[in-house]
Amino acid sequence: MAKLQSLFAANDMTKGTPWKGIVQFTIPLLLGNIAQQFYNTADSIIVGRYIGDNALAAVGSAGPILNLLLVLFVGIAVGAGIMVSQYFGAKDREQLSKTIGTCIVLTAFTSVIIMVVGPMVSRPLLELLNTPASIIDWCTDYLNIFFLGAAGFSYYNILAGVLRGLGDSISALVYLLIATILNVILDIIFVAVFDMGVPGVALATIIAQAVSAVFCLLKLLKMKDIFDLNWSMLKINRELSLQIIKLGLPSGLTQAIFSMAMIVVQSLTNSFGELVIAANVIIMRVDGFAMMPNFSFGNAMTTFTGQNIGAKRIDRVQEGTRDGVKMAVGVSAVITLLLLLFGHHLMRVFTTTPELVDFSVRMLRILALGYVAVAVTQSLSGVMRGAGDTMTPMWISLITTVGLRVPIAYGLAYLTRSELYPTGRPESVFISLLVSWTLGAILSYAFFKKGAWKTKSVTGSNKQEKSQEVPSA
Repeated sequence: MAKLQSLFAANDMTKGTPWKGIVQFTIPLLLGNIAQQFYNTADSIIVGRYIGDNALAAVGSAGPILNLLLVLFVGIAVGAGIMVSQYFGAKDREQLSKTIGTCIVLTAFTSVIIMVVGPMVSRPLLELLNTPASIIDWCTDYLNIFFLGAAGFSYYNILAGVLRGLGDSISALVYLLIATILNVILDIIFVAVFDMGVPGVALATIIAQAVSAVFCLLKLLKMKDIFDLNWSMLKINRELSLQIIKLGLPSGLTQAIFSMAMIVVQSLTNSFGELVIAANVIIMRVDGFAMMPNFSFGNAMTTFTGQNIGAKRIDRVQEGTRDGVKMAVGVSAVITLLLLLFGHHLMRVFTTTPELVDFSVRMLRILALGYVAVAVTQSLSGVMRGAGDTMTPMWISLITTVGLRVPIAYGLAYLTRSELYPTGRPESVFISLLVSWTLGAILSYAFFKKGAWKTKSVTGSNKQEKSQEVPSA
């Protein structure tokens, strides 16, 4: 019984063998990320099966806008996770408690902003993107319902981020699995039984996310042995708020940059017609699952690095980085092979239209070649973020996404125009993504080796001896 309870407790990653701690943390994190991705995938499967391909395209076209307007939460969650992991590693109970309380209040403010602004700008943005008239109403309804329920989404992500910063990835996983099952059940009820269409999918998702947020909060309230969460802590601490924003804003901007690039490229994708839009939705759903190990290792490296930086264990960070990158690359290589061998079977889960299946498989094979590169980028970026350097990953994202992906996508589309493809070949969208992933890995490795991230700790723990020579990974 005691051993079972320990699985649902905070995990001190400053002790023990680094690779074992990373694996122990990554596995439930990976399962949780898969469950999170299953939210959207279940939506797509149910919509595609019960409503049709146009509804599938509508849900996918709403994704980039949704991501763009939710970057506020991404920033707070990243900043909170970094600070929580470092203060936990440094065993600073007071600062840890104040940080968590500040995050909860900040989330309330940002949730209100999204609930007000989101519905006001959703349709204008869809029109700006040349969203086809056949799906724009569905897209608008989906976005508006999601924005009105943004508090559940935001609080789950931020409170789960706090739990992970404390090393507890098991609790967040369990709560998310419960919510995922609830999401699927509500999807079927709202769409198949009540015939609510695309709005029913959005409603099911926000209800399930709110449930997972409540579970996370209840768990944190029980962790009184680690920090204090009471009314006196639920206030805005100016210094901590600025630090959270300083750390989180670059990550939020990174997500915003990525989302804006997706919106710009989505406009190009929309010009290819409904078939390509629907194929893009399917590919991104499969891609989301394929990326999960990379994101999981990246998040695990952030927590591992944060705790050890707080504990002044830079030597463990170096050892853990080598282990983490090797494991991430190995897993991605296996996934790439599986996608190349069984791509057709995956596509048939979403649609039975032969033309759509064949086209989706061709495009996925282009992307599959880049997953190993993303494994390197995510792992090393996770280390830099955990140490407090969130600016470098932001600049890498800016260069590879805005400076490379968007120009290549439109350039290739322009150069491949023909009578058969008047707006260019659809492959241009996916080739541009592959190129940007590859450059991202190269730049991430270069900046990691440079080592500026070693001096960015929010606790100052890694600045104690600037003259000390630190071995490179």
